[in-house]
Amino acid sequence: MRSSFCPVLLPLLLLGACGVRGKFNLRICAFNLHSFGESKANNARVMHTIVRIIARCDVCLLQEVRDNRNKAVPLLLSHLNRYDSNHEYKVLASERLGRSPTYKEQYVFVYRTGTVTVTGQYQYPDTRPGDVDAFSREPFVIRLKAPKTAIKEFVLIPQHTTPTNSTKEIDSLYDVFTDIKAMWKTEDIMFLGDFNADCGYLPKKNRKNVRLLSSSSFVWMISDKTDTTVRESTTCAYDRIVVHGESFVRAIVPLSARPFNFQKEYRLTEQQALDISDHYPVEVLLKAGSPRQQPGSYMLLLVLLLLLVVLLPLPRLFPCLFTCS
Repeated sequence: MRSSFCPVLLPLLLLGACGVRGKFNLRICAFNLHSFGESKANNARVMHTIVRIIARCDVCLLQEVRDNRNKAVPLLLSHLNRYDSNHEYKVLASERLGRSPTYKEQYVFVYRTGTVTVTGQYQYPDTRPGDVDAFSREPFVIRLKAPKTAIKEFVLIPQHTTPTNSTKEIDSLYDVFTDIKAMWKTEDIMFLGDFNADCGYLPKKNRKNVRLLSSSSFVWMISDKTDTTVRESTTCAYDRIVVHGESFVRAIVPLSARPFNFQKEYRLTEQQALDISDHYPVEVLLKAGSPRQQPGSYMLLLVLLLLLVVLLPLPRLFPCLFTCS
């Protein structure tokens, strides 16, 4: 029995393969690691799970990093690069931030070098002329280039608020936004982190005082009904992702913003999950760039077609034109 496959379909299959190869959804995550330091870094079981969580992400913001002797983060990076040898990971960390001399935290960005490039960084000052100290932990802002995505370049503004001052700190992110917008001439900005933006820390009566909520130009990707906490006794949307810029919003994969329930995914008990953190990471996907913006795939297809035309006689290349009924 003669096969029904016709070689004239080969160019179409090659075109499809080139299109698939060009797809690239970039995952951005934010994870409050709950006092991450040497104790957690030296716990093999805990560290393995943390590495598995971070390795899912192209860019991951870590919060509550308390690495006083600068040993936990390098150890994490070493484990991560061994676990996922298909990618190279690097870190970019803020200075140690906090009003108390005995309690400091860092913002740490972990990123894959093959998918994003850091093109700028800026530590927002703790005070500005005429202003009060708005943040306990001032945002450490980075600008990224992601050429394989639909957005190409964007800014990330992290924030871990103090629970008792979350309304003021979330509102003050608007001032950071105006500074960054003017300094880097961009509208494409994402805020992410543990905002403590729910339950008793951000009551409904206070929301009218938060400019990131009152302005329609900011899109809150994680809804108020989402639970980002590990404990069964709490249901709060503390961790958030907020996006500004029409092109940035269009570059988000619809319905991709969500918490990652690592307890369920890795079949952990509540206590085992709490040993890692009392927060789930939140994440969002950016769309791949348009195939029209990836000429390499089409060039490859053209070369293959030319080779076929040169190497094969016309009846063999397109038999359907002569024999297919």
